[in-house]
Amino acid sequence: MPPKKTFDAAFRAELTQLLTWRRDVRQFRTDPLPAGTIERLVQAAGLAPSVGLSQPWRFVFVEDAGRRATVRQVFEACNATALAGYSGERAERYARLKLAGLDAAPCQFAVFCDRSVLQGHGLGRATMPETLDYSVVLAVHTLWLAARAEGLGLGWLSILDPAEVVAALAVPESWHFIGYFCLGYPTAEDDTPALERAGWEQRGDPGSVIVRR
Repeated sequence: MPPKKTFDAAFRAELTQLLTWRRDVRQFRTDPLPAGTIERLVQAAGLAPSVGLSQPWRFVFVEDAGRRATVRQVFEACNATALAGYSGERAERYARLKLAGLDAAPCQFAVFCDRSVLQGHGLGRATMPETLDYSVVLAVHTLWLAARAEGLGLGWLSILDPAEVVAALAVPESWHFIGYFCLGYPTAEDDTPALERAGWEQRGDPGSVIVRR
């Protein structure tokens, strides 16, 4: 029988603190990451659950200056379009959000789901193939928490045209784009989401999302 592992109240309190202080970071210091950080975080991401143990996540670390510049241009175009969709005070707030971390973050990477993955032998996804994508998102969240535990911040940049990012990174056709991320040391830390601090939105009551049948 495998050994039993228990987690005491002190550990659970620390875990709650980690979840509370995890932020979607937009402003980074330019300090480089210590050697081995990327590999360590990807290893942590690999502990995430995946349908059929398929592990379909693929991490593309973008180090080439030209490719980074292309992603920056894609963001600028999409951000301008997004800004044009707002007016008045909402437009002013949007303009102040600083939605990109592309200028300072020392590490940028894209995450993909390899929908052609053979690992797992198709278990659990015959009726819901989208569970492959869900598995990758779980890996991202696992990496996010591991990064936060090391004092790092992660920013998910969603104001992008996926097709243009895929073209810029030249990945296999079977790789489905999940997200583009900036990783580095945040310029500041906070236990409240930036969008809440900026008056953009407020967290809802947890009880409001519970439905009983």
